[in-house]
Amino acid sequence: MAATRLLFLLSILVTLPVSGRAVERSDIVGTLGYHVTQSGEVLAELAVQHDLGYVELRAANPGVVSWFPEIGTRLVLPKAHILPAATRRGIVVNLAEMRLYFFPPDGAPVQTYPVGIGREAFKTPLGETQVVNKRVNPTWVPPPSVRAEKPDLPRSVPPGPDNPLGAYSLDLGWPAYRIHGTNKPLGVGRRISHGCLRMYPWDVEALFPRVPVGTPVTVVDQPFKVGWLYGELYLEVHPSQRQADDVEITGNLRPEPLDGLIEAVRVAAGRGANQVDWSLVRLVAAERRGYPIRITTLAASPGMDW
Repeated sequence: MAATRLLFLLSILVTLPVSGRAVERSDIVGTLGYHVTQSGEVLAELAVQHDLGYVELRAANPGVVSWFPEIGTRLVLPKAHILPAATRRGIVVNLAEMRLYFFPPDGAPVQTYPVGIGREAFKTPLGETQVVNKRVNPTWVPPPSVRAEKPDLPRSVPPGPDNPLGAYSLDLGWPAYRIHGTNKPLGVGRRISHGCLRMYPWDVEALFPRVPVGTPVTVVDQPFKVGWLYGELYLEVHPSQRQADDVEITGNLRPEPLDGLIEAVRVAAGRGANQVDWSLVRLVAAERRGYPIRITTLAASPGMDW
C-alpha cells in the first residue's frame, strides 16, 4: 500500500499543471493549485475562499480528515478539469463532480464553477433543457417538497438574506428547477438541494449577464472523464454521488465499480493504448481524487515544464 501511495504521489508531481501556468485550449481547462494551511483555517471555509466545492476539496486531499487541518498542511486545490463528454455549448453540468461549465457563444474561454446539487431523495434530473427565464432578486415560492418538510414556511419569501435563491435565478425548462445563488454558501459543492443547482453568490453574479434566455443546458453524470493535453492522455475520476456523501461525512470511500472505464480509456487512447499505464488507471479509479492525472508516457512538449 505504501509503495502504491508513493507511485500516486510521484505521478502528481510530474503530471499536473501548477498554479500560474494557464492551460491552452484543449480537453483540460484550469490549473492545479496548492494551499499551505495556517492557524484557525477551516476546510469548508477554504473551499469557499478558493471557489471550490467542499466535497471536491476533501476528495482531493483524502489524508486530511479533520475539519481543522493541521498548520502547515499542503492542500491540493483541484482547479484543473477535463471537460465533460458532452456537446460544448451553453451550460453543461456534471453531477458527479458537482460542477458547471459555461461555453460562451462568442468562443471565449470556457468558465467553470462549483455547484450544489439535489440530495438523494430529490436528485437533479439528467438530460437537456434550456434557460427559459432570468430573474434578479427573485421571490421564492417554496415548492410542495420543501413545504412537506417545513410546513411553517410562508407562502413566499421576498428578496433578502432569508431567500435561498440569492440575488439571481436562471429558470430552466424543467418546471421548478433553476440555477441560482444561495444565502448559504457552505452548501455549494454538496448534495444538499431539492434538485436545483446552487452557485456561490459571486459566481452566479458573474455568470448571469452572460447567459441569454434560450441558452441550452445539458446535465450529465460522469464520474470519470478522459481527455488529451499536449499529446498525453489524462484521466479524472470523481466519487459517485453516493460516495460523495461518504466523503463529506467521513472523508473515506466505500469501493464502487466504474463500469465502462477501461473501455473508455482504450477508445480514447486508440493506437496508443500500449502507452497507457494501466496500473495507474486502476489506482486513479480507486482513489477518485477528482483532478486530471496523466496516464500515458510523457512526450516531448516544448515550453512545458510540468
